[in-house]
Amino acid sequence: MTSIAPSAASGVTTGRLADAGFRPTVPGQASKPTSTYSALLKSVREAGLLKRRTGFYITVFVVLVLCLGGAATGFVLLGSSWFQLLIAGALGIILTQFAFLTHEASHRQVFESGTTNDKVGRVLAAGVVGISYAWWMTKHSRHHANPNTKGKDPDIAFDTISFLEEDAAKQRGVLGFITRRQGYFFFPLLLGEGVNLHVTSFRTLLGREKVEGRALEIVLIATRLALYFGVVFWFLPLGMAFAFIGVQMAVFGLYMGSSFAPNHKGMPIIPEGAKVDFLSKQVLTSRNITGRFSTAFMGGLNYQVEHHLFPSMARPHLRAASRLVKQHCETHDIPYTQTTITKSYAIVIRYLNRVGLAARDPFDCPAAQQLRPR
Repeated sequence: MTSIAPSAASGVTTGRLADAGFRPTVPGQASKPTSTYSALLKSVREAGLLKRRTGFYITVFVVLVLCLGGAATGFVLLGSSWFQLLIAGALGIILTQFAFLTHEASHRQVFESGTTNDKVGRVLAAGVVGISYAWWMTKHSRHHANPNTKGKDPDIAFDTISFLEEDAAKQRGVLGFITRRQGYFFFPLLLGEGVNLHVTSFRTLLGREKVEGRALEIVLIATRLALYFGVVFWFLPLGMAFAFIGVQMAVFGLYMGSSFAPNHKGMPIIPEGAKVDFLSKQVLTSRNITGRFSTAFMGGLNYQVEHHLFPSMARPHLRAASRLVKQHCETHDIPYTQTTITKSYAIVIRYLNRVGLAARDPFDCPAAQQLRPR
């Protein structure tokens, strides 16, 4: 892992704000990071990096539709064969790529019109991927506003996995056993994330809270499920049909989780009530992923720092923007973290295991617990 400011905290520890390089907003202080963000934004805009690249996204969409058509053709040609599980895996990958497009539409990256972005995003999310666009928008908007912030970022809230020590300390029994080793369980648990996303979407849409576009999303998701299950169970024997759906959902969940997990897990945590300027908050809680094929593999999420600084920036501009952001961070002594995909996964595992140690086994010896290496 590399950082422009090596003296600052690495992405492996939550650390204190000062240790991580956070600069609280102080009225009247000179050269505030907030004011330097305005200069950075101006440079990015003048470089033309905030312009839409609709043609790029149409091309990606067409390619994905062709891939989906190829998978459907393979499904029909293979018939009753266990090689269908390869088609199921490919379908999980294709649907994840459609989810990336949905994510970019939700950030207004695809079209100039916000309404058009929402319409396309809703159809892709509910009608193709099978998850609620409204639920995703609400959750993801809260994350962007306060990444890695206690009590505000839903992505670090407890949900089987504990991302905060205070959550881990509450876990007992079987869940406590998992929590103490959650770094090792994290990726296997992602195999069920696809099911979790679908169930959470249904729970939201069928709940009592107000949901924008509820009726349309219910119709789209129900129609998609009816067609998907109908085709799979019509063409395949019962056991093979269940296996097909299981593999597709497992690949989808693993791919989705593996693409989002490296971006913030193991980066500094902002305490509740802390006042942190926008630039520091977004840069210091985010981690970029380097690698030749990382942009295609992660749908642009590998440039997480730039994505958080300029959420509406189209995927093709992120690489050029990263050069401006790195230079800006170096000039103003702001840590900028980036590493490879494999190293980021190792960081996530170590971080989660360290947090999980807070879930102490009630039968452990307290003295031995204190001596246990962290």
